[in-house]
Amino acid sequence: MTYQAETFTQSTIWAATTDLAILRQQLLNLFCQLAYQEGDFVLSSGQRSSYYINGKQVTLHPQGALAIGRILLSLLPTDTQAVAGLTLGADPIVSAVSVVSACENRPIPALIVRKEAKGHGTRAYIEGPNLPEGAKVVVLEDVVTTGKSAMKAVERLQAVGYAVNRVISLVDRKQGGAEFYQSVGLQFEAVFSIEDIQQTYRELVGG
Repeated sequence: MTYQAETFTQSTIWAATTDLAILRQQLLNLFCQLAYQEGDFVLSSGQRSSYYINGKQVTLHPQGALAIGRILLSLLPTDTQAVAGLTLGADPIVSAVSVVSACENRPIPALIVRKEAKGHGTRAYIEGPNLPEGAKVVVLEDVVTTGKSAMKAVERLQAVGYAVNRVISLVDRKQGGAEFYQSVGLQFEAVFSIEDIQQTYRELVGG
């Protein structure tokens, strides 16, 4: 579905609701309408798949970003000192959470982890505020398949002394990611499973 600019009224801005159950359902619908496709695809992991989820169609959507920020903020442990993720997929997610956190008087900075070190200046892997050693950071991801993508962010963050023991994803494809995180001692949760998306997609298309 192609995004169309809309003129919103207060009643149509569903992402502003304080009801997290409504927010979650509307966000799920948005994933089904904009991000989920069926066909023949090769994933970043190299695996072939009969479906593809382009999370950026939702994470860069105005209401999608607001909803994601509010939902993920509600899932963060109270002692979270920053959120972080691997560029590019996690960039709008950590930004949304950080902005919403400020609006809700719980300011949490965002960190962006590069895939390769910056080629100039400090040659840093991590962009964002400098945090004290041992700072508790939660890694965020849009879609988890094997779990190896977000793990790169975890390793980079741990290498500079941050405490990372949790990964939260918007979607879990249920292809080994959760088991992988468990095997390396990380807690993992996802807002939606692939079953959630596929069931709702069938309902929306009448299949």
